[in-house]
Amino acid sequence: MMPVDEAIARIIRKLPKLGSETVGLSAANGRVLAKPLTSSHNQPPFDSSAMDGYAVRAAEVAPGKALKLAGTAQAGARFIGMMQPGQCVRIFTGAPMPIGADAVIMQEEATANGNQIGFAKAVRPGQNLRKQGFDFRRGAELLPPGTALTPQMLSLAAGANQPTLTVTKRPRIAILATGDELVPPGTPLGPDQIVASNSFGLSALLAPYAESIIDLGIVPDHKPKLDARLLEAFDAGIDILITTGGASVGDRDYVQEVLKDLGVEVDFWKLRMRPGKPLMFGTRGNTLVFGLPGNPVSAHVTATVILKPVLRALLGHPDPLWPRIGVPTLAALPPNGPRRHYMRGNLSRNEIGFLQVMPIFETDSGHSSSLALADALIVQPEDDPGAPPGEIVEVIPLNWG
Repeated sequence: MMPVDEAIARIIRKLPKLGSETVGLSAANGRVLAKPLTSSHNQPPFDSSAMDGYAVRAAEVAPGKALKLAGTAQAGARFIGMMQPGQCVRIFTGAPMPIGADAVIMQEEATANGNQIGFAKAVRPGQNLRKQGFDFRRGAELLPPGTALTPQMLSLAAGANQPTLTVTKRPRIAILATGDELVPPGTPLGPDQIVASNSFGLSALLAPYAESIIDLGIVPDHKPKLDARLLEAFDAGIDILITTGGASVGDRDYVQEVLKDLGVEVDFWKLRMRPGKPLMFGTRGNTLVFGLPGNPVSAHVTATVILKPVLRALLGHPDPLWPRIGVPTLAALPPNGPRRHYMRGNLSRNEIGFLQVMPIFETDSGHSSSLALADALIVQPEDDPGAPPGEIVEVIPLNWG
């Protein structure tokens, strides 16, 4: 059985290059930059006021001395001409500084008597003033390639006058469920039948990293039908194929055999983890092929632990394994065996607001209700002796993106 870390590293070494594309800012949230974001201008493009108040020459300001009000400057409507000695200008936040002014006094520190403006105290040059290029300069690299774009970064891009961004392309993914016993949700259950659920959870989990996800439906454990459906998926030009169920070595586990017949080179098919030991990975040209376990918890955990980091690496994220955090456990963890255990858990906050995790001790790989209530996976290393309450443990949050 292959260790989890080695498996992820081996897959990442075989990742194809998907290339890049240019998208508008409204379509760029969550995408990963393929080229740096640079500025086309200085921001702000001129010296501007950081306050509502009065633009002055700092050397002329003294308590008890009044300056003559010469006019007004506001955002989008600058003061025309030069501010003469002995004058000040009423100014508002974001407005260009008048020529001749070198500081702004906030309005709360000024007293108006007609057009004579007095000030309570002196001011230093540059006070309450945003210099041209204070935020960023023309041609500056604002965000490097590999940056996953957030809403605040899109605001920065817009402010840098860039209406489009070059991002990495996302893969086209196909998901196929296999098994004689499976029926779609909403089907009246017959004897020996169970409802297929994996494709719905996997599609939602992987959607942020995919250009499209094709649901290939359910195929019974029948070689010719499996062969036809898988060939259909490959012919559609997908980048990643994910199957659930049938990837082990039982008498009716045909997935691995059929994939090999279709030209898939299998790299590995057993991992040193629980739940989720029977995970298969292979390639067919530039197409990545994953055979996940059929049990719902195993399928979702292996997708979280293996597929999600791989997709992040494919898109160029600098930290494919994010998010991982260390928090104290509220209950003792039992000793672990030779397979890394991804234990279900619930995050909460203690009395001072710090995160902590409560283990969920249900370990059955078909117990989907306990996984649905979990919001974290506790990572218990191989052959771990256990952990007492309060010890810091590694946790993978499940709902942080």
